[in-house]
Amino acid sequence: MDNTSRVAREEIVGPIAVLLPFQDAEEAVRIANDTVYGLAAAVFTKDLSRAHTMADRLQAGTVWGNTVNQMSGGPLPFGGFKQSGIGREHGTDVLDACTETKAVVVNL
Repeated sequence: MDNTSRVAREEIVGPIAVLLPFQDAEEAVRIANDTVYGLAAAVFTKDLSRAHTMADRLQAGTVWGNTVNQMSGGPLPFGGFKQSGIGREHGTDVLDACTETKAVVVNL
C-alpha cells in the first residue's frame, strides 16, 4: 500500500490506522502533508527535539507526541487544517468564531 490508496487519502472517522513505510523524517513529513485533510497527527520518537520539529512541520491542527487522542476540553484549541474543519473549539481561539471585528474611526 502507498499514499495513493483510497484508505490513505480519505478522512475516515473511526478506529482505523494506515501505516506507510518511509525512509527518513523528510519523507514522513511529505507523505503526512500530502493530503487535503489535517485534523491530527502523531509522532513517536525518543528525541524531544525531533518531536517538536516534526510538530512544527506537520500540517495538522493537533500533533501528539508519543501518544494519541489525549484531548482537553479546557485551554487547548481543537480543530483541523485544510479541509478538516473551520475554526477552533476550546481555549481562547474559539472566541474568533464568535467575534466580528469592526474598526470605527471618528473625527470630530
